[in-house]
Amino acid sequence: MKKRLLLALATSLILTACTTNSTTTTSSTPSSAPAASSDTTATSQYAKDLAYAINNPDATFPQLTTEIADTEAAVLIKTSEGDIKLKLFPEQAPLAVENFLTHAKEGYYNGVIFHRVINGFMIQGGDPQGNGTGGESIWAGKDKNIDKGNGFMNEQSAFLYNIRGALSMANAGPNTNGSQFFINQNPKDTSGQLDASKYPTKIKEAYKKGGNPNLDGGYTVFGQVIEGMEIVDKIAATETDSKDKPKTDIKIEAIDIIKDVDVKK
Repeated sequence: MKKRLLLALATSLILTACTTNSTTTTSSTPSSAPAASSDTTATSQYAKDLAYAINNPDATFPQLTTEIADTEAAVLIKTSEGDIKLKLFPEQAPLAVENFLTHAKEGYYNGVIFHRVINGFMIQGGDPQGNGTGGESIWAGKDKNIDKGNGFMNEQSAFLYNIRGALSMANAGPNTNGSQFFINQNPKDTSGQLDASKYPTKIKEAYKKGGNPNLDGGYTVFGQVIEGMEIVDKIAATETDSKDKPKTDIKIEAIDIIKDVDVKK
């Protein structure tokens, strides 16, 4: 019980990454009405997808296979502790995937540290400032239709979850995605936390191998580790200070694009 309480507390504190400058504000504009309509449409589609995912035994979940589909991208994160290979899901999370791939191609993440690491929870990086207060999306200051200055929108899929090895966007609240991301590392069975009426059977089985279901719905899942999970565990096990920052810097040396895709939003 104590451990669950600590994990819940860590969740509420650790993933509130400031993906944009905290002094940036935006005024209300007429575009808020269409956005609300869009949100309603997305919610309705999610409900339909979830019903299908739960009730159809033939439903497929891209995280549950290491094969890279024609529609998926793949990257190799080269860290100072070793390499992590992931596949990305542009069909389910086009904004997050385009943002990550573009940043990777432009070298945005090169030399950036994993600034927050909690063993049994997750490893977080992607902030050029290295302290959890920085980073921005590729649309910041360029396309207000996608990023009005606070980050881009969350993307929720009934086919992607924060299972062990899932790559997700860190944020400072709904629709504040910038550049920071995290990899779910918790190796313990969390299937007992799940509401059976809200999770597909195959995902409940996946959570037996670990993950953080308490993050589902609040953070965009857009990728999955397919090789190098031992490197994620190695990073998670590093010694940290009182702010969960590794005492010895663990850096992203580069991110190589193994397989690119044309992202369609």
